[in-house]
Amino acid sequence: MTKKAVPALALLLLSACSVGDPYVRPETPPPARWTNAAGGNVWPGTDWWRQFGSTRLDELMAGARTANFDLAAATARVRQADAQLGIAGASLLPSLSAEAGATRARASRAASTTTTTKARHTTTTSATLTASYEIDFWGKNAAAVDSAQAAAQASRFDLQTAVLTAQSGVATTYFEILGLQERIRLVKDSIHNSEGILAVFRDRQLAGTATSLDVAQQESVLATQKATLAPLERQMRQDYNALAILTGRLPEEFGLVPESLGVLAVPAVGAGLPSGLLARRPDVQSAEASLRAANADIAAARAAWFPSISLTGEGGFQSLDLMKMMTAQSLLWSVASSATQAIFDGGKIAGTVEQKRARFEELSQTYRKAVASAFSDVENALIAVEKSAEEVAAQRLAEATARRAFEIAQAQLAGGIVDVTTVLNTQKTLFSAQDSLAQARLTQLQAAVGLYKALGGGWQAGG
Repeated sequence: MTKKAVPALALLLLSACSVGDPYVRPETPPPARWTNAAGGNVWPGTDWWRQFGSTRLDELMAGARTANFDLAAATARVRQADAQLGIAGASLLPSLSAEAGATRARASRAASTTTTTKARHTTTTSATLTASYEIDFWGKNAAAVDSAQAAAQASRFDLQTAVLTAQSGVATTYFEILGLQERIRLVKDSIHNSEGILAVFRDRQLAGTATSLDVAQQESVLATQKATLAPLERQMRQDYNALAILTGRLPEEFGLVPESLGVLAVPAVGAGLPSGLLARRPDVQSAEASLRAANADIAAARAAWFPSISLTGEGGFQSLDLMKMMTAQSLLWSVASSATQAIFDGGKIAGTVEQKRARFEELSQTYRKAVASAFSDVENALIAVEKSAEEVAAQRLAEATARRAFEIAQAQLAGGIVDVTTVLNTQKTLFSAQDSLAQARLTQLQAAVGLYKALGGGWQAGG
């Protein structure tokens, strides 16, 4: 073989080292625009919750960021993935071990062919270093490192997803508490008014101007209103407990003085451009990272078809005389190489490769679904923001109309034009309108939270 042929052969061998296919992202073209665009093309910031103007919400978010149980668990999973990456990376480096020992032995006289009657004792001391290295000729170990690295990236994206989930959970639960607080206040006000009207009916019954049926009807109305109070109070106490867990505290340790629903601002959330959404959704980035890991796993599985080449070297000293231990006479060394090739494995390697390919196909579909779901989430959230705003506007008009009718009925009652039954009916209508308005305002706030979450909460890959 000529000297020029040696580099050419080396280049040929190196070109054959890669047995895996390069990763190609599945085709997932974004829509040209949002069907229900709102708020302009400005993406939200990472502190998106501050747009609601709630200092109490700021405090809750800070507590969740430092003490939420799911975030702590996700952080621990990141550490596990980083450690696994270090383990996988060790396969690319040689291993080195040291061994030192001393052996004291007595030879058997019965097994000896000599005529000596004295037992022979020997002491052997040794100190050696052993180095071994597997040549990653086919890229098996490098592919395992690539897979572990992608898994580590996926764990970080999962952490960001957990952060966004915890933040949206805190905001949604806190807003629900405020909504329930408002509804409970309305029920209590309505109960107070109904009790006053019942007292009027009872006085009129004693005076003979009202019947027992009038009293019974008002008692039924009052009982119905009181019955609606308990479920609302139960739900609010359960939301308090849920908020305590979200902020990493026991319900018994959690204290909260909520604000009023009316002090919160409803932000105009910008949706950005569809082409930038995928880089702002950590769940989509996690799905792609898992797909990259699966692609690397295929390469590692394919490499098992080819020979495994290892180098081993050992050097040290061994002597029967401790004083001569570190001399040239006691020096020992060895160098060895080996190649191992599977001849027949009953289809194990082929099955492993096929399993990795099928896993890649599964994760490809998972990624495509994550992408489609991301665009769908934003569209649904935009619809919710738009329609909840329309609902609030309609409910405000209904509440204003009902309030005006109630005030007119009260004035006419004072003038003797209508009876108390008319006032009662208008009061019931007003209460219903006020309760519907409180629920609509809560829905509008939660729709804004949903849109922030659908947009990735201001997070950006590589940011």
